[in-house]
Amino acid sequence: MEPKADGLAKRFTREGRAYPDAPRLDRWLDATTTPLDLLALCTIWLTVVPVVNLDHLAGKSIYWWAGRFALSFIYFVDMAIRARLSGQGIRYAFRHPVGVLAIVIPAVRILFSLRLLGAMFRKGNLSHFLFVAGVLLLNISVIVYAFETRAPDANITSIGISLWWACVTVATVGYGDYYPVTVGGRITSVVLMIIGLTTIGVVTAQIASSFMDQAAARRAASVEPDSGTMSPSVESADAVRSADQGDVEVRLARIEQLLLEQAARASGDNP
Repeated sequence: MEPKADGLAKRFTREGRAYPDAPRLDRWLDATTTPLDLLALCTIWLTVVPVVNLDHLAGKSIYWWAGRFALSFIYFVDMAIRARLSGQGIRYAFRHPVGVLAIVIPAVRILFSLRLLGAMFRKGNLSHFLFVAGVLLLNISVIVYAFETRAPDANITSIGISLWWACVTVATVGYGDYYPVTVGGRITSVVLMIIGLTTIGVVTAQIASSFMDQAAARRAASVEPDSGTMSPSVESADAVRSADQGDVEVRLARIEQLLLEQAARASGDNP
């Protein structure tokens, strides 16, 4: 066996999955893990919102059922391919009950998308973080709308209003013009508040880190480590300080001379 394949086999063995075709399965996982995680992240609303909250949309709940079936089919195909590449067939499915459960209950797949959330907090990954935060905001907007639109005293009655409310909440502005009144909407609001506070903290920290890096770079550029000589900016500053010091000495000398002349005149007037 090649060294690379042997390393992959050891890794799968260490995880309790000693597959004869580990390299092929590993390539499949590398190619599909991130897309499937993104799919789970973008369809949180589809797997969380109950269909009873959509049955008032003039029969459009059929699209909800179609979407749920499509997700289950995608996860089923993924599990089937993994089982085939592992060389263990149905035994692979028994060893991965969470993946099988995600086929029946697509919301379980959200657990896998936590890998994306964990990668958000790596330094220099601000664009990744903002993308995931934006996807979560859109999902929460749809979820809150689905919960609120059926409440008799609800004020979030459209997707546009829900999106406006979500943006205001994330920005911690809190105008109070729109707010959830249902239990499901309020629970979802708490999640959005956490996302908003986290977003502000991460963005602020990233900006502060950028300023600190720029200041450190300027300090490093002010001294040339190879030659040990100062940069032109430092040399010019030293020259200005030297000129100022020389000017002060000249003025002090003039003042001293004037005092001596005045003292001489005073002694001449008083013999």
